Amino acid sequence: MPDHHSANEQEILSLEDRRYECVLRSDFDAFAELCHEDLVYAHSNGERDDLRSYIDKCRQGVYVYHRIDHPVEQVKIVGDVALVMGEMHADLTIRGTRTALDNAALAVWIRVGSSWKLLAYQPTPKPVQAALGQEGTTASAGSNV
Repeated sequence: MPDHHSANEQEILSLEDRRYECVLRSDFDAFAELCHEDLVYAHSNGERDDLRSYIDKCRQGVYVYHRIDHPVEQVKIVGDVALVMGEMHADLTIRGTRTALDNAALAVWIRVGSSWKLLAYQPTPKPVQAALGQEGTTASAGSNV
């Protein structure tokens, strides 16, 4: 199947892969290099962190990532802003409690000079399918990530 992504879209997809790999490897210095200094990192429970507080929490073990899948549905680039719409499925430990997340997600990247930096991230828990009368339920977590 031919690849219909532009060079900028390919770069954004690669950066998305790298940022998730960084947190899985606990390489928070590399993660920080991918981020804008004004990063707003929202969590699925509504809490927000800036770059420093998120990295501090990760280094302190508040968030320990075990697995992350992040299928991308669309990359939309408007000028120097890239929106990445997709999902984030993760197994992690949050404040000592093993948790599974099933979120819709939006990542916002901004071009700074010749590179892209992660400016904002917003996961949103998906509704529990059983509550909607659908089969094949997957629980959504109200925990943060």
